[in-house]
Amino acid sequence: MHEEQQDLEESLGFAQIYNGGFFNKKVKILDSTLREGEQAPGIAFTKRQRLQIGWMLDYLGVNSIEISPIVSESHFESCKELIKAKLTATIVAHGRALKEDVDTALRCDANFYAMYHSVSDIHLKYKLKVTREEALQRTLSVLDYAKSHGLQVRVTLEDASRADPTYVREFAKALYEANVDRISVPDTVGAMKPSGMYRLVKNVKEAAPVPIDVHCHNDLGLSLANALAGYEAGADQVHTTIGGIGERTGITDLSQFVVALYVLYGVKLDIRYEMLNDLYKLLEEYVKYKIPSNQPVMGENAYKHKAGTHIAAILNNPMAYELVNPEFLGKKRKVVFSELIGKNGASFLLKVLGIENDETLAKMVAKGFKSLQLGDLFELELNDEIKKRIITLGEKE
Repeated sequence: MHEEQQDLEESLGFAQIYNGGFFNKKVKILDSTLREGEQAPGIAFTKRQRLQIGWMLDYLGVNSIEISPIVSESHFESCKELIKAKLTATIVAHGRALKEDVDTALRCDANFYAMYHSVSDIHLKYKLKVTREEALQRTLSVLDYAKSHGLQVRVTLEDASRADPTYVREFAKALYEANVDRISVPDTVGAMKPSGMYRLVKNVKEAAPVPIDVHCHNDLGLSLANALAGYEAGADQVHTTIGGIGERTGITDLSQFVVALYVLYGVKLDIRYEMLNDLYKLLEEYVKYKIPSNQPVMGENAYKHKAGTHIAAILNNPMAYELVNPEFLGKKRKVVFSELIGKNGASFLLKVLGIENDETLAKMVAKGFKSLQLGDLFELELNDEIKKRIITLGEKE
């Protein structure tokens, strides 16, 4: 780990002065692909697919897997099967603050129940049509019911980011006094800035000294930033999904969060990072969902290099334009040959083709690419065979 940290520090350079150095605080991962993820438009899993995704997430090393048994009989059976499988990860049965939903979780043989109740005035007035006091008492009643049946319980303060901070504190304090096991702090409609998410988590944590989850939506593209802010504020579990899929524009992406922790905070979780690419490919295969090519970390373009000066730099040291080795994530580094190719890129291509070349020939090839004006012509994976061929030809020269 010491050598890895040195590599990270070299890669980041003086950026860590601005970042404030490594944080070094472990955090748990709850993956909600089987619950939040299925709320994404166009996403639906079969029972077999849910089980396979659950097994892979468990092998990857996430701490908890969330699924809602109340949605349908298929989801109920999937939840029951995942619990029966006795995975290392905790299977979290998700439902409403209703006793009948608790009963459904119990019929699945669940040990952990996650219930949610709105706390924002806009939700209480227009969604549930209840008062603040009624919302609190309903939640406490169901919490007591679930605890009396031996369940561990997490309560999600739905839409907490748009709720009265004083009421949120009162709600959290009452849950703490009622022996809640965890409290989840969601940014339900992606309304927070990172500084706001930090203060929200601090507000809840000061009122209720229990383990805190954060669940950040991506409506303004800030879910990762807000999840990291919540982590810095003291949250010890972050909710993610594969590909960031979820209601509307989704929540925090699993790969982006764990890699950001590793790169920016120096926190290497007990997960199999090299499995991430296979996990994301599985999602694409199951639901015909294509991970956007420009998506950070797992997008196809994340480790493709095109500009001539960039190619020249990574051939000498990939860290010139990469924060983490793509092989660490099960991915491959590639170079794209186009009209942007420069002399160094042309020289590299000639070496790959086994052609001895000099500066004049390389310049001619680069000029030829530019004159074609055909955009991207082809791309090449920088595998071990290519590297060996270049080294061998270099020695001959």
